[in-house]
Amino acid sequence: MKISGVDIRPGNILEYEGGIWKVAKTQHTQPGKGGAYMQVEMKNLIDGRKTNVRFRSADTVEKVHLETKDFQYLYADGDSLVFMDTDTFDQINLDSDLIGDAAAFLQDGMTVMLEMYEERPISVQLPEQVEAEIVEADAVVKGQTASSSYKPAILDNGVRVMVPPHIESGTRIIVDVYDRTYVSKAN
Repeated sequence: MKISGVDIRPGNILEYEGGIWKVAKTQHTQPGKGGAYMQVEMKNLIDGRKTNVRFRSADTVEKVHLETKDFQYLYADGDSLVFMDTDTFDQINLDSDLIGDAAAFLQDGMTVMLEMYEERPISVQLPEQVEAEIVEADAVVKGQTASSSYKPAILDNGVRVMVPPHIESGTRIIVDVYDRTYVSKAN
């Protein structure tokens, strides 16, 4: 399926110059002169190379349709992660680099979606948002307005996020896995 260059989003899998690429980051730019473009950082899913490409709105790129299958995360084994097929109960080991920074949010028993290209796992999609507990939060600085000031906090998985001033240590929050941003307080 062809998509416009400005419709590319992080997590998309694209066929570009004969390779299969996963979009890591995108930045929409509108320079003072010339047309707008999307600056796209991509990683080749076969050989691991990275590249930055500019796509104008008139450019089209092939979005690859991957077969998806649910797997359950079991445990980490050194640099590899062990997942179990929820249908057949077969276990597979995948390199933690396949998930990238989002690996910090993996939780025992979490259901993830493996994307397969020609029967080979090339991408792991975690849920967009997960619940985590704050283990350390800075004190609120008096005089700062509550609407715009966020403070740093550390989650139980070691990830550092910015949270509103009223969030304290021990609070469970919802975090966006890919942006690493505070979404809301957990119920």
